Amino acid sequence: MAIVAAADGSALGNPGPAGWAWYVDDAHWSAGGWPHGTNNQGELMAVIDLLEATAHLGEDLHIFCDSQYVINAVTKWMPGWKRKGWRKADGAPVMNRELLERLDRALQGRRYEFEWVKGHAGHDLNEAADVRARAVASAYQNGEPIPIGPGWGGHAPSLTAAPEAAATPAAEPISAPTAEPSTDAPLEFDLFDNLPHEESDEEVVARLERELLEPAVRSDASRLAELLHPSFEEIGRSGRLWGRDALVSELADEDAPAAGIEVLGVDRVSPETLLLTARTMDARGATLRSSLWVRSSGRWRLRFHQGTPEA
Repeated sequence: MAIVAAADGSALGNPGPAGWAWYVDDAHWSAGGWPHGTNNQGELMAVIDLLEATAHLGEDLHIFCDSQYVINAVTKWMPGWKRKGWRKADGAPVMNRELLERLDRALQGRRYEFEWVKGHAGHDLNEAADVRARAVASAYQNGEPIPIGPGWGGHAPSLTAAPEAAATPAAEPISAPTAEPSTDAPLEFDLFDNLPHEESDEEVVARLERELLEPAVRSDASRLAELLHPSFEEIGRSGRLWGRDALVSELADEDAPAAGIEVLGVDRVSPETLLLTARTMDARGATLRSSLWVRSSGRWRLRFHQGTPEA
């Protein structure tokens, strides 16, 4: 059995307001996007987020995808691009390199299978993902709240059989690739190159707290959705209570400089809960921050935050 999902992207104008989404069932789906992006970027991000959201489950993935670009990138092109330093055969740089590198990392150690499905042809999962990706793109276009979905939600995976072949016209199963033949000279590796540093939970949470203060992150609804728990609440400096969707929508229009941050401490409240305290400085002055981070669906996410102006 495998987790069966569809992943899709949408860009109005291509490029233009863009959205992405993956869908398993009504309790397990996620969406996000950007004020300006391309269809290919949305298609890539949908698969990336699906892989990251299910990384903690240890299940196989069966991914329905109507993008030949994504499927070919994974199964045919990436090995050669990586050997050539993320350049194509003609020496030109590969487009969407940042997303492709993130996709490559997310695929490591995963068992997966892509199946191509014709878009807008009545395939239930593909249609569900398409509707949600387009809804995000439309929300950005119209200045409306971004419908980001519940994510995996911390529930047990919904393991379903693949839809019947009749529902997927011209479907072609595509398995994880084997090493691509190459005539290139063998690469030389330093045994100690790029050894990963395994962060502690406290280090991860401190890094994510700093990331939340970066203007580029605060204006990226899809990244904010990854960092904020579905039940997130914040009491701001003014005393206003914010929920996740309202905050994501508000920050998308914010034009504020980055704030400096001094992490004062990270204390473990429970095995899956950490309390971070910090001081930030910006044009408004100093603020004391209290942030409660919980591990949800294998990721650390901010569940509650309160900012208090420092006298």
